[in-house]
Amino acid sequence: MDPGVRRDDRSVRRAILGLFALLLAFVSGIASAAAHPHVFVAARSELLYAPDGTITGVRHAWTFDDMFSTYALQGLATKTPGVYTREDLAPLAQTNVESLQEYKFFTFAKANGKKEHFNEPIDYYLEKTDAGLTLHFTLPFKAPVKTKQLALEVFDPSYFIDFSLEKTDPIKLVGAPASCTMGIQRPSDGGAAKAQTMNEDTFMNGENSNFGAMFANKVTVDCP
Repeated sequence: MDPGVRRDDRSVRRAILGLFALLLAFVSGIASAAAHPHVFVAARSELLYAPDGTITGVRHAWTFDDMFSTYALQGLATKTPGVYTREDLAPLAQTNVESLQEYKFFTFAKANGKKEHFNEPIDYYLEKTDAGLTLHFTLPFKAPVKTKQLALEVFDPSYFIDFSLEKTDPIKLVGAPASCTMGIQRPSDGGAAKAQTMNEDTFMNGENSNFGAMFANKVTVDCP
C-alpha cells in the first residue's frame, strides 16, 4: 500500500471503489501520483428491441485503458502464456459484474421520464484485444419497456472512472422499429482536466458524490 495514502482515505476508497476486485489495489498504488479520474473506459452499447417494439435491455462493451488492463492481468494463470481466453478470464468477469451491481452498473435509464430498473447482468465475459481488456455484458430490463422516448446515461457518479463513448458507432439500436431516431450527447472535453485541478479529498465527501453526472454520456431514442 502506498504510504502516501492515509488510513481514512483507504477506508473511504474501499467503500466507494468496490466495483472491481482489482480496482482498489490499483488505485491505492497510484492515488498519490494521480488525480481523478483514475480509470478510463471506452464504451460501446446496444439497445435491444423485441419484435413487438419493446426494449428488452442494454448490451455493453467496455474497454479499459492500457494501464488498468495490464494491472488486472498481472499474475493471471493462462493455459498459453500471453494468451487470455474467455475461460481464463471467466472468474475475473464474474467478480466484475457482481461488484458492479452496487453501483447500478453505471447505467441509468428513463422511459417517458420514469426511472427504469435492470435485472442482474447476463451473457457476460471478458475479452483481451490489442485495445485492452473489454468487459461484455447485457443488462435486461426488469420488464420490457414500451415507450415513445427512452433516455440512457452511462457514467460514474464519483468520477473515479471516466466513461467515454467510442468514436465510431458507439450506440446501436438492435431490432428497433424503422421510425425510431436516436440522439447522442457526449460530455464536453476537459472533464478530466477540470477534475485534476481539484483536491483529491473533494471527491470523498457528499458534496461531490455526484460530480461525474456532469460528464455523463447521454443517449435519447424517440419512437413515434
